[in-house]
Amino acid sequence: MARAATAIENRQPEAESLLRELFPRTGRALVIGVTGSPGAGKSTLAGQLIKVFREQGRTVGVVAVDPTSPYSGGAILGDRIRMQAHHDDPGVFIRSMATRGWLGGLARATTDLVLLLDAAGRDVVIVETVGVGQDEVDVARLAGVTVVVLVPGMGDDVQAIKAGLMEIADVFVINKADHAGADRLDRELHQLPAREDGTAPPVLKTVASEGTGVAELAEAIRNVAPQSGRLERLWELRLREMLRERLLDRYPPGQFAEAARQVAARQTDPYTVVEEWLRT
Repeated sequence: MARAATAIENRQPEAESLLRELFPRTGRALVIGVTGSPGAGKSTLAGQLIKVFREQGRTVGVVAVDPTSPYSGGAILGDRIRMQAHHDDPGVFIRSMATRGWLGGLARATTDLVLLLDAAGRDVVIVETVGVGQDEVDVARLAGVTVVVLVPGMGDDVQAIKAGLMEIADVFVINKADHAGADRLDRELHQLPAREDGTAPPVLKTVASEGTGVAELAEAIRNVAPQSGRLERLWELRLREMLRERLLDRYPPGQFAEAARQVAARQTDPYTVVEEWLRT
């Protein structure tokens, strides 16, 4: 799995043929996206979720998306220092990925890596995003259940981030619920308007550092009813992104640079450039 994950992350030629072969074996894992503001305790919460799922006899895969080192291009926070309590458990596979400049809280190959872990037979796959704030919504088109983690007293004003993270949540978690302001945040979350289907995401309180409330969170995740047609909508979004990536991969960076130089010098216009690329 580690070698395959490296091939996928580095976009090696054999990765796509491998994924084609594995794809019929996917679709079985429960994919959980864990997102939220930096410092919300996402890693600690993910580690506690792993513990609960392992106690239930379920195997777990984790994709931890980290910021990119400006020197090596790798993940600044690696799996060696994350979730150390599970590093020697054969039922847990943890992979850190660098964003490598990819926006939206995920690395570019995250979807493919989740499919790899799914095909490998992991019962649960947890995707922990990098923690970049309200733009971190790409996880919603990857995960079957999206968990948004908030904490009291860190500027997580519900109104300020409602347009981003608040709209993708299947489950809200108020972590560090033993801190002042947890009850106020809980009230604000319960006052959010219902979604289009008339439902509202459940709100749970946890103290991840102590494991408090994590078993209840795991149960809430399992009980989130899949929305009608959600899988088809997720794949529509994924296919759009895959097409965008494949098209970009066909053009070397130098070609963009040269086209940008010509457009900046008004030797051509951007519409003509894009139209020519589409024709080719």
